[in-house]
Amino acid sequence: MKITGIELFTVPPRWLFLKISTDEGISGWGEPIVEGRAATTAAAVNELSEYLIGRDPNDIEDIWQVLYRGGFYRGGALAMSAIAGIDQALWDIKGKRYGVPIYQLMGGAVRHSIRVYSWIGGDRPQDIADSAKKAVAQGFSALKMNATEELMYLDTPGKIDLAAERAAAVREAVGPNVSFAMDFHGRVHRPMAKVLARALEPHQLLFIEEPVLSENYEALRDIVNTASIPIALGERLFSRWDFKRILAEGLVDVIQPDLSHAGGITECKKIATMAEAYDVALAPHCPLGPIALAACLQIDATCHNATIQEQSLGIHYNKGNDLLDYLVDPTVFKYDNGMVKIPTGPGLGIEINEEYVRAKAKEGHNWKNPIWRHKDGSVAEW
Repeated sequence: MKITGIELFTVPPRWLFLKISTDEGISGWGEPIVEGRAATTAAAVNELSEYLIGRDPNDIEDIWQVLYRGGFYRGGALAMSAIAGIDQALWDIKGKRYGVPIYQLMGGAVRHSIRVYSWIGGDRPQDIADSAKKAVAQGFSALKMNATEELMYLDTPGKIDLAAERAAAVREAVGPNVSFAMDFHGRVHRPMAKVLARALEPHQLLFIEEPVLSENYEALRDIVNTASIPIALGERLFSRWDFKRILAEGLVDVIQPDLSHAGGITECKKIATMAEAYDVALAPHCPLGPIALAACLQIDATCHNATIQEQSLGIHYNKGNDLLDYLVDPTVFKYDNGMVKIPTGPGLGIEINEEYVRAKAKEGHNWKNPIWRHKDGSVAEW
């Protein structure tokens, strides 16, 4: 079997799909995307395709190493996201070739399903308690919301109080048997992160996510020593080398590699195994499309430390199209009592509606992150 071609599809709401074809008629799908940089990511994939044509898609590890090491300069969001989508598609081909789900090619499954959480708040949360109740009524037992709007390096007690009040409102609305996490989203700088983490202590959060930007790893030590709430991060780390120091220094309790950003299935399996050695939980980041989620579930199936899975159904980004729209059989992601079953079909375990993908690619998208500013005119972290 030889790789004969690649195609890219920019589809709404903000995704990029990749199809890799072979001379035996088996094709695989991947989802390489840097949100807000779809065209740049597509260019990176196209450039890497020169290393793919004519290769046997079975040689996943060697192809990964060539794509990663062959460019001399390595790592970062764009390069690793391009590799991630290619890697997902190659695993999809391999599973289809042998008629088994990807997890069977990685040692088999350790679970048949995994807990998922629902997003309940946008970037500027309103009516959080009602959103939480609605999600619980839909069967979710875990929720996540943004902790705060933009914060200056030093900001007012009022903004901290508002965040704590939102947390209290959610806890009161859902009771003690529903978990919820709060995402600092990298918006909070070191001085305020310590204050905010302490303020949220009484509300028994599942975790706080990205309490500071991941590159400020030295600040994580203060947060770890300040708060008893588990610390989650990793969506802006792109390889096992990025995660190495965070794990070795005990700065994280839950890692969140993104299978469309951190080198795909091949690399994220290695990252998850590293984390297991440090007794750190795995909760893959995935506010993306159906291919990315399917890839996450294949990893979740094989990792003992996988504990909960992010998914994007109904998330505020998904305007015009949503997670299930591009699937032939959307029931593959049916959520039941806050859980989703691991897909058991060959490859990624999903069937992409290619006709619909091609139609929506004609529409495309030009999604960009919003640009926020503080009152003094300086750019705020979004």
